[in-house]
Amino acid sequence: MKILIVDDHVLIREALRSVLEEVSEGATIIEAPDSRQAMRHVEQHPDLRLILLDLGLPDREGLGVLAELRERYPAISVVVLSAHSRRDNVVKALDLGALGFIPKSAERAVMLSALNLVFAGGVYIPPEILNRENSPIEPSAVSAQVETALVKQRKLADHGLTPRQIEVLALMMKGKSNKVICRELHLAEPTVKNHVTAVLKALNVTNRTEAVIAASSLDLQTHRR
Repeated sequence: MKILIVDDHVLIREALRSVLEEVSEGATIIEAPDSRQAMRHVEQHPDLRLILLDLGLPDREGLGVLAELRERYPAISVVVLSAHSRRDNVVKALDLGALGFIPKSAERAVMLSALNLVFAGGVYIPPEILNRENSPIEPSAVSAQVETALVKQRKLADHGLTPRQIEVLALMMKGKSNKVICRELHLAEPTVKNHVTAVLKALNVTNRTEAVIAASSLDLQTHRR
């Protein structure tokens, strides 16, 4: 797997490299300090799988870079990073096709969780944005595709599932065993078993198969592009 980090701060790139090495062991990680070098890397590495894109680049506005990437290279997943998790930035990034929006202020554990969710086929949205009481996103503000992702994640949260349990369910729906989930989420097996039990209880089912069926019938499948 090849991953490109686009950020003009060396320390941020080093921190992200450390997180990525933990999430995806053996990945080839490429770095770029600006959009010009980033686009050069994209052209030179057609097998890139993921780009972590800072919105505050020195040579170009980040959302413009995102729009170009999604138009020219739709097969490459893009996750946006920003020092400012303003509601309008989050909405614009998701509407342009980003698979997630991670604030730079997020703790390491949150970044790990967000990237694991993306690798599992989901879309990471900051919890404060999903909180309808504090920062609602109106349906008219985003595309139907993004609104679908928001609704699905809200439904899961409404069933009492935590973000980590949502990740576990996403992997269960892909047929992953507990041991595989342990490896992908970097969790101990007893912890995964506890999460699976919580998922079964929340969906009012007795086994994994019933959980997948219940989630599917409720239209709770993890959003995929």
